[in-house]
Amino acid sequence: MTHAMLKGSNVPLEAAAVRAVLRWTPRQGAPDVDASALLLGTDGRVRSDEDFVFYNQPRHPSGKVWRLGKKRVAEGLTDTVQTDLAGLDPAVGRVLLVASADDVPFEHVRALRILLYDASPAAADAEPLAYFDITPETGAETALICGELYRRGTGWKFRALGEGYSNGLEGLAGDFGILVDESDAVPEPTPDASLPQTQRLGTTGPVAPAAQAPAPTPAPAPAHTQPPAPYPAAPAPQPAYGYPPEPPRYPAPQPAYGYPQPAPTQPPVPAYGYPHPVAPVPDPSFRLPPQGPQFLPR
Repeated sequence: MTHAMLKGSNVPLEAAAVRAVLRWTPRQGAPDVDASALLLGTDGRVRSDEDFVFYNQPRHPSGKVWRLGKKRVAEGLTDTVQTDLAGLDPAVGRVLLVASADDVPFEHVRALRILLYDASPAAADAEPLAYFDITPETGAETALICGELYRRGTGWKFRALGEGYSNGLEGLAGDFGILVDESDAVPEPTPDASLPQTQRLGTTGPVAPAAQAPAPTPAPAPAHTQPPAPYPAAPAPQPAYGYPPEPPRYPAPQPAYGYPQPAPTQPPVPAYGYPHPVAPVPDPSFRLPPQGPQFLPR
């Protein structure tokens, strides 16, 4: 007989091992739901972090509580936790059955239900022992205690709870003594001293431009890449001691065809301390003989 349970109700369990199945209806925009379990001592807290069975630690070291994983069934999706009640350490007084929605509010999860089955091999195809339809109180919860398995005398019972946490699985686990490891959190970047102070402090006002650093001096090129130095220009000739400088030499003009070469226009430089030589006077009676075939007698 299957018990349809209301919030706060309980039912005794005769089974030595039970399988708690979380089931929900997937839809567009709905989060993925994960099942987990916390093993609590008589003081209502975990004995160590190993008493937290979840997706990163899917099996308790004792081997008596473990996750079976997710399945797709005709009614939707499921995630399952199985517990060997008969083999649990006597120091464990309660086992919390938890659902978390990956930091998404449970108001987006439809038809969330927990079903409790007898996990013995003989009851493999049996109907569930009990089920509880979970309705979040506010809808903002991101983790829910769906129910709990707890000792009563020498036996066990199951209680329907539906208690929620808006700070997720970490908040729920912290309430029962789990130390949340934050070492994997991404560290905040260290402020860069080269940035303006207003930018480092995160203000929203205009950011003053950073002072420009002086341009680095280019390093000299390697010796083998520098071009060779040009040859130095030849020095200008110095005049001989006690003599005037030699005048520039001009190319001698070429004579015109059939005519005598004209006299140079540059007068000769007199020797130092002597008079200038007198140029010879041409003979006025000198005549050039006729030249060319046009002057031949006919």
